[in-house]
Amino acid sequence: QVQLVESGGGLVQAGGSLRLSCAAPGSIFRINAMAWYRQAPGKQREWVATVTSGGSTNYVDFVKGRFTISRDNAKNTVNLQMNSLKPEDTAVYYCNLRSDDTPYRVLTGFWGQGTQVTVSS
Repeated sequence: QVQLVESGGGLVQAGGSLRLSCAAPGSIFRINAMAWYRQAPGKQREWVATVTSGGSTNYVDFVKGRFTISRDNAKNTVNLQMNSLKPEDTAVYYCNLRSDDTPYRVLTGFWGQGTQVTVSS
């Protein structure tokens, strides 16, 4: 079992920023894609962003221009910088490790425990 450890969630006012981080074992981190998903109460888990092992990034439309995903292969971590946060961004955010060629729509791979992000209006 692969353990992913998340940190950085919290409460922030609308328009504010938060930075999420996720640490993974180095042996598999560098050869896999990393992604962030989120799940709001009563809703399905949805994809937010992905960074491949080669550093290519992709985002869901509603976070483009506000969120930035990045990976640090020296520290085996993936980060999600979230700016201009909105109340509708409130959710539990999950870190995910997956192979590069797995479509984001497929909920597979290894998951972190989730970290709560709450944006107040």
